[in-house]
Amino acid sequence: MKKILITGCAGFIGFHLCKKLQSNYKIVGIDNLNEYYDKNLKKARLRQLSNEVSFHEIDICSKNDIYNLFK
Repeated sequence: MKKILITGCAGFIGFHLCKKLQSNYKIVGIDNLNEYYDKNLKKARLRQLSNEVSFHEIDICSKNDIYNLFK
């Protein structure tokens, strides 16, 4: 199964993209879970994703975190 990275996976678009693709891909999802939207809503979305989605709370601006994710 191919692996893909989806950024903002707890947001509206990222979540629905994960839902659509999770049966055909192993998904690595990242999101910083910022306060722009309700964190509880984002966490609820993440709970709805299957085990095929590996979630990491990472800010895409953090070079070290992104580097470690790909390591």
